Amino acid sequence: MAEYWSTLDVDLHLAVDPASGRRVGLEQALREAIRDGRLAAGTRLPSTRTLAAELGLARGTVSAAYDQLVAEGHLVAVRGSGTHVADLGSRVGAPLRPSAAGAASAAEPAGSERPWTQPLGLNLRPGSPDLSFFPRAAWLRAARRALNAAPNNAFGYGDPRGRIELRQALAEYLGRARGVRTDPERIVIVSGAVQGLALLAQVLGGAVAMENPYIPLFHEVVRTHGAEVVPLPVDEDGARVDLLSRRAFDGVDTVVVTPSHQYPIGSTLHPARRQALVEWAREGRRLVVEDDYDGEFRYDRQPVGALQGMAPDRTVYLGTASKTLGPGIRLAWMALPEHLVGPLTEAKRHADHQTESLGQLTLAEFIASHDYDRQVRAARLRYRRRRDLLAERLHPRAGRPAAGFALGGIAAGLHALVRLEPAGMTEAEVLRRAAESDLDLEGLGDLWHTSPTNTHASSAARPQGIVVGFGSPTEAAYPRALDALVRTLSWR
Repeated sequence: MAEYWSTLDVDLHLAVDPASGRRVGLEQALREAIRDGRLAAGTRLPSTRTLAAELGLARGTVSAAYDQLVAEGHLVAVRGSGTHVADLGSRVGAPLRPSAAGAASAAEPAGSERPWTQPLGLNLRPGSPDLSFFPRAAWLRAARRALNAAPNNAFGYGDPRGRIELRQALAEYLGRARGVRTDPERIVIVSGAVQGLALLAQVLGGAVAMENPYIPLFHEVVRTHGAEVVPLPVDEDGARVDLLSRRAFDGVDTVVVTPSHQYPIGSTLHPARRQALVEWAREGRRLVVEDDYDGEFRYDRQPVGALQGMAPDRTVYLGTASKTLGPGIRLAWMALPEHLVGPLTEAKRHADHQTESLGQLTLAEFIASHDYDRQVRAARLRYRRRRDLLAERLHPRAGRPAAGFALGGIAAGLHALVRLEPAGMTEAEVLRRAAESDLDLEGLGDLWHTSPTNTHASSAARPQGIVVGFGSPTEAAYPRALDALVRTLSWR
């Protein structure tokens, strides 16, 4: 009967064939584990005493097996350091762990629509911050403090709304920094804006007005989870909330807006439209979903407070760590009106029961220690400089032929819209020239609502433009990416 290696320092299934004899069987099992990569080079093996006890063998049997494998070169024994697996170079069989090259190719680069595809060499696609700016040291300190202080129940099943520690930290931070009026009992932690919108669509159903242009994935998520999407046009003053009273929006009881910084146009919702939207929601007992994806990043003035503060009983506030820290954190939050807490909590429980706890505890500690504030302030300075440099390089004074485009939107966020004038290059031509320069951009044309029911604007009437994500590149790559952008937009 085979014996099993079950409680050692390394987690490895080891079968010893007694038909070959105990020592020979152990040698064969270890040799096979080394050759097929289950025991990687450098792995420290347990002591002969420990392994003998685990497998029910005599200690001398294990010592003899170790000695034989050392003699063969499979193992290395160093006095005081124990016995380790030798580096045999190329081994028989495929490695169990991915190579560095494979890991790199599987990384998720920036991009608002297809984040899993590999970008070109110079990446100015929107949708991501500079991932090299992630605060590794501060996050590690917060994780250690959080783990040391974590109660035992943090490792078990918990409240679908999320850890109370994070909900308390967010209630304080959002009230202080974004003017959100909420409490920990009305916050639900989700894995991202996509999950938040999916849960809302499941609970609310019906017809949902969503900005146009906007992120196509968000439109798809809402439709896929049971709601009809009605496109709501956007202009330089934000969403056209005046249209909500028209026949085309009959039956719409929910609207999703980005009032602080519209994606991708870059406008902010005009104060008069904010007030009109709140009145629309209150009059019909309707709902506003506020996507505040990068509300902390305003560069020309103090950030505009969240719309939720004007009508917390009629507004769902949706925030995320994806732009301040990184999308890989997979943490976002919804501050809900009281009447939605129960239904959204139940929908979250049915979706995945709960978001993982250790990341929540780490973020809670990161916020409570004010490391989050420091990260946001540092990022705000960095991205403000990047947008200023973008505006400077595209200004006529920079020596570039001044024709064919204009920088639009407010000085905020991690992206800017380059509007293409009718007399200049087309969007398709700009994207083609960018690809020739190994430059990855996103066209405005990919972000329009494409449902056949959309009658607000024909394709011909839609403005053309390029959405530049100045948050995505590293500090070293950004100047080269801007050089490529200027060449792309310049006349031949």
